[in-house]
Amino acid sequence: MSEFTNIVVSGKSGAGKQPRIDVLVEEYGLEQLSTGDIFRNYLGKFNKYRYDGDLEIFWNDDKKQFISDDLIAEKLGTNNQDILLGLKAKYFVEKGLFVPDYITNALFEAFFAKKNYRNQVLDGYPRTPEQSKFLLDLMQKHDSKIDFVLVVDNTDERIISRTIKRRICPKCGKVYHLEYKPPVDGKFCSKCGTEVIQRSDDTEEKIRSRLREFQEKALPALNYLKDQGMPVVTVPGHLENFTSENVRKSVIDEIKKVF
Repeated sequence: MSEFTNIVVSGKSGAGKQPRIDVLVEEYGLEQLSTGDIFRNYLGKFNKYRYDGDLEIFWNDDKKQFISDDLIAEKLGTNNQDILLGLKAKYFVEKGLFVPDYITNALFEAFFAKKNYRNQVLDGYPRTPEQSKFLLDLMQKHDSKIDFVLVVDNTDERIISRTIKRRICPKCGKVYHLEYKPPVDGKFCSKCGTEVIQRSDDTEEKIRSRLREFQEKALPALNYLKDQGMPVVTVPGHLENFTSENVRKSVIDEIKKVF
């Protein structure tokens, strides 16, 4: 059994969070709970339902909110809550709009409940002060807790330089770096053999946009947790000698200073 109940991992996009999350998962027997995976899960369930009607019929434009869940279920032909959540997520994603906190919170809570609100490394959540408040209220409601926030610290320029060299396997999702963790022969996934690609959002312009978003949204979310007395463990996102053991040691050493 893990000595920690749940851990939040925070940091700028491209700071180097995944290798540190891997350490937490392996060292403490936790699972990674990623906001991106949560959205993909519910969007996938809605897509599999194969509804091909207009999503606008579920939205009340005068009140700027969805119609009632009972009406949605009636129009959709199912009251499956996972499919209803997927519909709400898709409505905003399809329009390229920011997904409101109340939708993100609902998706997160439904998925987190399946994990009994325990033994998770929260990746990508919370991202706003409102989500931070929701998370702490959720922990109190279900007699669970967040033990600490692990912040992966890195400079903007290092992040830009490192991220533009990131590659991902389009088949299995394994992540590589052309310098620090190169794929086989510089272009093939070591897990499934598929040729790796650069993500479309790994351009300098989009990276800088994500860095600004961290300052405007994610940093206030982190500060809210700190203001509520949440312990914060800060680890370096850049190591001169990047090896799995050095990453592990840099994380464990900083955690031991606090616990």
